[in-house]
Amino acid sequence: MQELLSRVGKLIYRVTGWSYDEIPDYWGKKQVVIGFPHTSNMDTVRAFTYIKVIKIDAKVLIKAEWFFFPISALINALGGIPVVRDKAKGFVGSAIKEFERRDSFILAIVPEGTRKRTTKIKTGFWNIAKGADVPILCWYLDNKNRCTKWIGYIKPGDDLVEDLLKIRQIYLKHGYLIPLGDIDQYKKGY
Repeated sequence: MQELLSRVGKLIYRVTGWSYDEIPDYWGKKQVVIGFPHTSNMDTVRAFTYIKVIKIDAKVLIKAEWFFFPISALINALGGIPVVRDKAKGFVGSAIKEFERRDSFILAIVPEGTRKRTTKIKTGFWNIAKGADVPILCWYLDNKNRCTKWIGYIKPGDDLVEDLLKIRQIYLKHGYLIPLGDIDQYKKGY
């Protein structure tokens, strides 16, 4: 089944005119993967498709509103995890526990948290990676060139703001400016 889904995924990429990078050499058994930008539902389709193309068991956070029958059956099968956004505080701790209890765990998160234009990203991905002591891998959906690519990674340090600026620099090298807004807003209570 995995081979069939991989072939279908490759076909979807080819038919839509998109290309993708293979898994990078810094790939590990445990990591948080972040993806920018998140501008349409097609970004989510590309992410799920890519997961099947490269044959990994990754979990992708999806807003809970999408989990209704029959769509929920498909999203669950593809590795979607429902997130109730107004109750996110307990999610970080739960995700860290998943990393602790598993030998292998890949968690994919879209820090923008919305398809709408935003001036601030959500930092749960950093808190999870820091708490689980795993790297943050940066995945970029280059809409202009119609390709998805791995562009780098960081190991979370002790300073959220410093790490956000490092991640911003990684994406900026590829032409995407992460919307951080007023950087001081991240200094409160992370």
